[in-house]
Amino acid sequence: MNTLRLFEAAARLGSFKLAAEEVHVTPSAVSHGLRTLEHWLGAELFLREAKGLTLTQAGEAYAAEVHHALAILAGATQVFPGRRKATGALSVSVAPTFANRWLLPRLTKFTERYPDISITIDTARRHVDFLTDGFDLAIRMATSSRPSESWTELVAETFVPVCSPDFARTKGSGDENGLIERGPLIHLTAASEDWAAWFQAKGIATVPGSRTIKVDTIQLAAEAAVQGLGIAMGRKPVMNSYIDAGDLVEIAGPAISLATRYWLVGTHKSFDRPEIKSFRSWIMQELRAQLAPLEQFPAHDTRGSGSAKRIGLSLRGQA
Repeated sequence: MNTLRLFEAAARLGSFKLAAEEVHVTPSAVSHGLRTLEHWLGAELFLREAKGLTLTQAGEAYAAEVHHALAILAGATQVFPGRRKATGALSVSVAPTFANRWLLPRLTKFTERYPDISITIDTARRHVDFLTDGFDLAIRMATSSRPSESWTELVAETFVPVCSPDFARTKGSGDENGLIERGPLIHLTAASEDWAAWFQAKGIATVPGSRTIKVDTIQLAAEAAVQGLGIAMGRKPVMNSYIDAGDLVEIAGPAISLATRYWLVGTHKSFDRPEIKSFRSWIMQELRAQLAPLEQFPAHDTRGSGSAKRIGLSLRGQA
């Protein structure tokens, strides 16, 4: 098992030195262990070249299987029912803007409360396979959940148009609806709900105006609005910090709730782990403490409507 750990680390990191640092042995011990493994298997696993290590074809296939097997063993240990203390590592894949604008400013509270948990935040926008990618949890935007206990609803997005104070002052002329009609409107291409859903909830049949700016993240939409380029759809809670700082102002309010929610997603067994129980409890407490209750917003939830637009649920980083 020790030799397989050395091989998995060296294959994943592409370096005997980095593998040695990860498993706390010397590089020569890694090299010797892998020579022993290759002798036992009767095949080369690495091509040792001046530019570094390269897996052979056989080594690449073997590395995938060994990584998978070790992940299963690690997972079985972490969900062992008798383990109650929250220690060890926690890796969370998070939608980028939620991580930057909401989670990271509050994360010191979690680390102070649970100093024995080492947490990793990853914002790469890709599909997540919990078993092979090494993630414990993901925070994602979606309009509905799978029928599973591994999906926990965190918070609903609420929507209100926003623009910079200067834009409102110089272009508004006291007429917020006219301001929206004149635009330009900043559209978020990566979201399933944006301006069209807001207009529909407001009972407006068509989207007025023709001038648009298109961006692919919530943060770009907010920054474009801050720069006075147009009017963005203010998506709370992640845009709250812009509004609280006075960089953006709400127009044509109040905010309304549509179908999009943030969800905490894991595997069937992951929520039995003490680390994950602690993180889920903490993040829900933070949301309850720092966000206004959903009931105070007008209810425009389209989840039960036959015309509601659904998205295919995959663990892809959004916005």
